[in-house]
Amino acid sequence: MSHEINKSKLIRRLKLIEGQVRGLQRMIEKDTYCIDVITQTSSVKQALSNVEDILLKDHLSHCLVNQIKEGKVEKARDEILKVYQLKRK
Repeated sequence: MSHEINKSKLIRRLKLIEGQVRGLQRMIEKDTYCIDVITQTSSVKQALSNVEDILLKDHLSHCLVNQIKEGKVEKARDEILKVYQLKRK
């Protein structure tokens, strides 16, 4: 990742997610109602998905474009297919 704005944004988001996960641990320890825990796990999954989307956008916008410009078309294609497979899981 070469863009400082995205890096600091991602680190901030990940710290928030870390706090959410710690909150989930406390909820489990306190025997919090299952639906409330599931609601929070859903929130964590969405937050991680948002981080993933930022990384993907950055990679497609910069890294892959540069690979194609440098003639590394097969490498770029393979990475696009790999990301596609990962996002489908």
